[in-house]
Amino acid sequence: MKVVAASRLRRAQERIFGARPYAREMMALMESVAAHTPEPYHPLLEQRPVKKTLLVVVTADRGLCGAFNANLIRAAESYVGQHPDLDVSLLALGRKGRDAFRRRGMNLAGERVNLFRNLDFSHAQEIARELTESYTRRSVDAVDVIYNEFKSILTQRVRIERFLPIAPLRSQAGELMVDYIYEQPPRELFRALAPRYVEIEVYRTLLESQAAEHAARMTAMDAATNNADELIDSLTLTLNRLRQAAITKEIIEVVSGADALR
Repeated sequence: MKVVAASRLRRAQERIFGARPYAREMMALMESVAAHTPEPYHPLLEQRPVKKTLLVVVTADRGLCGAFNANLIRAAESYVGQHPDLDVSLLALGRKGRDAFRRRGMNLAGERVNLFRNLDFSHAQEIARELTESYTRRSVDAVDVIYNEFKSILTQRVRIERFLPIAPLRSQAGELMVDYIYEQPPRELFRALAPRYVEIEVYRTLLESQAAEHAARMTAMDAATNNADELIDSLTLTLNRLRQAAITKEIIEVVSGADALR
């Protein structure tokens, strides 16, 4: 399992390293455009009081990956507990999260399993379409996501990010913000860019989670192998001691019997 996870991790790393720059620039573009727009030109930019929240929790479909799933489930429970005034519904992406939320009787609004068996951009498009429709229909006032960000083979960090609404970029003190000259009306640009932005963010999140899962499984299986080797060495040493003690006891009995016959 460690070797299989290592080979899959290599491919997942290549995909996430290829998707991150595009997602980063797309995010910067949308945030900057939203900051320079006097009024929202798209429903996904509309800021409204948050009463209902859709929490997207990205877990794995399988176990044997250390605390990967447990940390995400714990973070989701903590999120719900810290917002008692909000109506929080959960969208579980992954079998482990779905099963855990069902057992706990949490408000499960939707589920998707077996996503990571053959992850494709079309999966992100379907999920993004579902999220945007929920927000534009005003079924929810905000969409947050909890996932494991891939930092390195040994490190995965639980992240909580807000997908919707798209927040305007706020400049730091002394920082100049990039402005744009529109060749088309902003309304038309937002109509094309906003859904694409959500799709890219969902896809990046799924890729991050996939790479983090393979890394966690590889680390967990390596630790399990080392623990098994240590256990085998300990049991072998104990067996040798018991065998040596039995042999010594038999020798003492033979010598004592010989002395008694004399």
